[in-house]
Amino acid sequence: MKEPQLRIGIMYEKEISFHLNGTYVLQQNNKEYTGKQSVAYEDGIISFDGISVPVEALVFYPKDYNQGSFELFDVTIGIKFHWERKENQSFKGALHFICENEKITAINVLALEDYLISVISSEMSANSSLELLKAHAVISRSWLMAQVIKGETLQQSDTKYQSIVENEAEYIRWYDREDHVNFDVCADDHCQRYQGITKQSTSLVVEAINATRGLVLTSEGEICDARFSKCCGGVAETFENVWEPVNHKYLQAVIDNPHTPVGYDMDLEKEAAADKWIRTSPEAFCNTTDKEILSQVLNDYDQETMDFYRWKVAYSQAEIADLIARKTGKEFGQILDLIPIERGESGRLIKLKIVGSKRSLVIGKELEIRKVLSESHLYSSEFVVDKLGIEKGVPAQFVLIGAGWGHGVGLCQIGAAVMGAKGYKYDEILLHYFRGAALEKRY
Repeated sequence: MKEPQLRIGIMYEKEISFHLNGTYVLQQNNKEYTGKQSVAYEDGIISFDGISVPVEALVFYPKDYNQGSFELFDVTIGIKFHWERKENQSFKGALHFICENEKITAINVLALEDYLISVISSEMSANSSLELLKAHAVISRSWLMAQVIKGETLQQSDTKYQSIVENEAEYIRWYDREDHVNFDVCADDHCQRYQGITKQSTSLVVEAINATRGLVLTSEGEICDARFSKCCGGVAETFENVWEPVNHKYLQAVIDNPHTPVGYDMDLEKEAAADKWIRTSPEAFCNTTDKEILSQVLNDYDQETMDFYRWKVAYSQAEIADLIARKTGKEFGQILDLIPIERGESGRLIKLKIVGSKRSLVIGKELEIRKVLSESHLYSSEFVVDKLGIEKGVPAQFVLIGAGWGHGVGLCQIGAAVMGAKGYKYDEILLHYFRGAALEKRY
């Protein structure tokens, strides 16, 4: 198998300004360009230097792949997260522009291993421990290759991919990279955080990539859809409770601890067990406040808040009623209750019933719950609810007490950082989170 070439969606705007560092050739006219440029969208057409291109890509490729790079201005990062912002970003490889959703999409095309050097530096600190960087290189490579294979399979299939189940009583939706049809993955947290060569890499990152080149996790001969999140909250979740209803043997519930915590019922699908687990702070790899370890996983903007393992959010009646109405597009009236209907094995809510004075609705899965109950995203769907100041059945305030940050499936980045600090090797870290998987070199 050869090293794959990837297509990564970077940004989506009506007009995009960019700077070509070095000489780039435009495929449409075979002319050479360098310096500052811009492209504009109007009525399904991309305009550049007298060229108008419908739908198909406007393609710039570097004359020298290793020396050339380009800079995109005002790239939005952390889309719909609490730290969303814009920054200029530089990238290695080719630059494609396509028309999509009445905007221009900028796509970076480059070799997989070059992509990984950036991903490891973007998702985590480039100064993380070597074992942690190796582990992350393997899961990022595995996830990406699995997504490319899945995308090709979906394109060849006559069956339309379905991610929404909706009726009068329920709205169940899961979000995954299938949202992208014109490129392999996006550059934001929806897929894997990728910020090109903007994030300063180190020799340690390059060493981790080179040491694991072509190495992936496999299960029954197939490349693993290796997922990861910031903090599992003490127990990793199963794949099918977060995304499509497919069971992966290597993405099961994992207690993030060498031993089962004493004094807890670990059947967290049960409400009483989940309630105790979430309201307390059981020992786990990811239960740490060590700033040196956290800085290996968390970039500066991630460290703007530090309550990853356990957290709390409070809403007044007016705030939560307005939030739910806006996010669902449905009028619930006053919010009377938030009732857990179904939990996964980590305690994360799969289904939540919103009870209003005008209507009720069951929502899921975990990301839909997080989107509806926050202006951006709740840290996770692993939470319990306290209702305060109830008068005539109407709470004055809802307090959400929660655990973990992210979907919780697969590798827990903070837990893995702690394991690395404790002396675990990268393969031990991987096989802790991906039970029954194997390491296999594919190229």
